[in-house]
Amino acid sequence: MIHLAQLRIATIMGVRSKGLFLQIAKLPTQLFISAALLAMPAPALAQGGLPLGRTSFVADAVRRAGPAVVRIDTERTVVSTGSGGVPQMLLMDPLFRQFFGVPGAGIPSQRTERGQGTGVIFQPEGLILTNAHVVDGSSRVTVVLVDGRSLEGSVVGSDPITDLAVVRVSSNYPLPVAPLGNSDGVQVGDWAIAVGNPFGLDNTVTLGIISSTNRNASKLGITDKRLDLIQTDAAINPGNSGGPLLNAEGQVVGINAMVRSGPGAGLGFAIPINRARNIADQLVKNGRASHAMVGLVLQTDPRGVRVASLMPGGPAARAGLQIGDLITKASGKQIKDPAQFLKAVEANGVGQSLDVMAMREGKMFNHSLVPVEMSEINKR
Repeated sequence: MIHLAQLRIATIMGVRSKGLFLQIAKLPTQLFISAALLAMPAPALAQGGLPLGRTSFVADAVRRAGPAVVRIDTERTVVSTGSGGVPQMLLMDPLFRQFFGVPGAGIPSQRTERGQGTGVIFQPEGLILTNAHVVDGSSRVTVVLVDGRSLEGSVVGSDPITDLAVVRVSSNYPLPVAPLGNSDGVQVGDWAIAVGNPFGLDNTVTLGIISSTNRNASKLGITDKRLDLIQTDAAINPGNSGGPLLNAEGQVVGINAMVRSGPGAGLGFAIPINRARNIADQLVKNGRASHAMVGLVLQTDPRGVRVASLMPGGPAARAGLQIGDLITKASGKQIKDPAQFLKAVEANGVGQSLDVMAMREGKMFNHSLVPVEMSEINKR
């Protein structure tokens, strides 16, 4: 689980007041209406304010997607020299080793690290979505189904830029598949149900709401990811990584990825399923994901985004952009912050011309940029 920087948030819990329960007076029988009942969807209430049946929409949603949620156990082989912090040059000196009694110092040793996360089966062929940080560097991956069966898994592909990975398992029996929803339709205030295996507690379900959408990772201090995240107050803890965030219908709308610890505990973030599905398709098809890049750094400006720096010989520099230029549009759409520009570049893709409008010394210029693969720029 990725932990973000601490954020101070005051939380009031366990308050008892008249705001929690309304007593209807002057009636033959006392009637109490709890805030929990008032918060229920209208179809769940019968005449008189009493719930219909013994199950909730949460139970129905988990019943629909829960069987496809799996635990992922990983093993990593870690090689260490056992130097204990002593400089390597000293360890190479036989007199030093003899005097301090450290025979064999510097000889590499191996140990096995074990980790745990969550995943969700999204294709009947045994394809599982999870976080890249759950399986990265693993020498062995074991997938444990809800019914207790264990299957050997193999990593199809991993993309650290979006923290997504796909694992494949084989089974002689049909595997349950979780229904995927449409994350573009998620709204603030919608129900959010997190399913996973926090702290090794299998099949844990927590309930909250969607607190925010399109929360850019860079604004959370995460500079090495390209993500616009869904924020939720549904409890997400270590071990939940890679598990699904469900809507009220039991459809997967996000892949749980990170949580804020410390005083800001309770802020969880999930990768939108539409983004995850696109990356997963690339990983299955090509074994890697493509990320377009134009080679510039932007700063926020009240009128758009300003070019702060340029990579020499990069697509932006070759197209004629200069430091200080104010970019106002990309692909015909207004640009208000760097995240919007990045989204336009990603949507445009590699090798396709991207039209950019920029202002320089009061004059507007049109530039045609051709994004390249990020890995190509990183090699320079």
